[in-house]
Amino acid sequence: MSRAALLVLADGRFPAGGHAHSGGAEAAVKAGRITGAEGLESFCRGRLHTTGLVSAALAAAAVLGVDPRQLNEAADARTPSPALRAAARKLGRQLMRAARATWPSAELDAVATEFPKGAHQPVVLGLAARAAGLEPLDAAYCAAYESVSGPASATVRLLSLDPFDATGALARLAPELDRVADQAVEAARRAVDEGPDSLPAASAPLLEIAAEAHAAWPVRLFAS
Repeated sequence: MSRAALLVLADGRFPAGGHAHSGGAEAAVKAGRITGAEGLESFCRGRLHTTGLVSAALAAAAVLGVDPRQLNEAADARTPSPALRAAARKLGRQLMRAARATWPSAELDAVATEFPKGAHQPVVLGLAARAAGLEPLDAAYCAAYESVSGPASATVRLLSLDPFDATGALARLAPELDRVADQAVEAARRAVDEGPDSLPAASAPLLEIAAEAHAAWPVRLFAS
């Protein structure tokens, strides 16, 4: 295993399309739920323990070899919002293109063929980590961090927030991110024996509702 591969996969400059998505931050800013660094930290904490945990568990399970089709169905079931499902598949398709170019593998080719419109991004993330020779915990960390780093980066642009303040908010969440990654791997290991239904299904209803409203905006800076 090359741990440096994790740096490549987690790098915000990896061409997977994440820069175009705010992870719900744009809608939260407009609604007044994020007005500065304190609100950003609270928002990211909520994402981390809900969608972040779910995504991290899906990614870790993919590394462990759980059937990608079953994982994709599990991701669908845990994403009530059609707008968020569409965004997750689009991100998955973009990540798949980047992953296949970076770590060519027959498994990635097979999944890309089976899901021409894209599998859910966390599932593809786990498959990319597997192709790169990474461990389930690596994929869990990557997914969990993405769940908070995307909104933080978007909020810097949306509010002209001081980047140092946004980075400080992420740093304060680091101990919780450690716990979420560990929880995700434990859940993924159970899923190997019990199936994807045993994976976390932490809910974030306000994110789902806001995503539907955001998708209907005539003008927006981010895709989601």
